[in-house]
Amino acid sequence: MAPELGGKRLEMVKEILPDVSRVAVLWNALNPYSALVFRETEVAAQRLRIDIESLEVRGPHDLDSALSSSIAKHASAIITVEDPLTFGYREQIAGFLVKNGLPGIFGTRDYAESGGLLSYGSNLHELWRQAAGYVDKILKGAKPSELPIEQPTKFELIINLKIAKAIGITIPPSLIARADEVIE
Repeated sequence: MAPELGGKRLEMVKEILPDVSRVAVLWNALNPYSALVFRETEVAAQRLRIDIESLEVRGPHDLDSALSSSIAKHASAIITVEDPLTFGYREQIAGFLVKNGLPGIFGTRDYAESGGLLSYGSNLHELWRQAAGYVDKILKGAKPSELPIEQPTKFELIINLKIAKAIGITIPPSLIARADEVIE
């Protein structure tokens, strides 16, 4: 995966909300990948002079209190790290964000399609294509231990303008121009 995308997502928050001072990050503390993304987001936050609030969850029972604490901590936006836990509750998370007028930034298109403001991450269709290539090589006799590890090379930005309108956010034209898809 690409943990450095946490920093890119934070940069997009800054582009949408230039005066942002506090952003919450919803992440699964039991997932090592989520922890890497959270740390990369913290590094970017120092550079961008943004305070980060950790919304650490370990299971579905933690989601409501974590999301509610983002309001108490005056977060201007929430970045949700993609993970099986947050993926399964993406509609609940997006619904909370819309209800509270908070921009939600996510890692995969499914989140934006489920009501998030935007997603930026690996193109999952491309990752599945790469995986199929590995399966093909293995079925033709290649030893899995001898195959190179590949990182994602295609990324996609999805912007949900319906949600932007619903929460009263104007997406800069420069960001819209970079989008791979705009949901209207």
